[in-house]
Amino acid sequence: MTSTTTLSMALPAEHRDRLMRVAREVSFEAGERLFEEGRRADRFWIIRTGTVHLDLHVPGRRAAVIESLSQGELLGWSWHFTPHLWQLGAEALSPVRAWEFDAEAVRAMCARDPEFGRAIATWVGRVVAHRLQVARTRLLDLYAPYGSGSPR
Repeated sequence: MTSTTTLSMALPAEHRDRLMRVAREVSFEAGERLFEEGRRADRFWIIRTGTVHLDLHVPGRRAAVIESLSQGELLGWSWHFTPHLWQLGAEALSPVRAWEFDAEAVRAMCARDPEFGRAIATWVGRVVAHRLQVARTRLLDLYAPYGSGSPR
């Protein structure tokens, strides 16, 4: 993940502080599923410690791990876009501590304050763009005849 997609670099301090006021601390055990592709996306997290794998359902095969997320990274972006359904799945690779956010509450904050909303939308948009590129490369590596073509 790039420095512009982690919370500490993505949001101005005042917006970051405002967002953190609605956070609650949660934890997940290694192997625990945080969410499943196609289900309702009603929350999101910022990882404090541990590692989470993002995966993609592949019919007839085991899920393809798309990316590993760790400290400071946003876990979940589907909450921000209608129809609010997860586009990927997520599983804790190790014990995880995170800040959890109620998606409806954050969307309401965004609606009340357009400047805050733009900052959140820009951050989430950067994360989506990054994840799409990572997913493309990973899927090419897994399923294309010659891989992504990127040097190893």
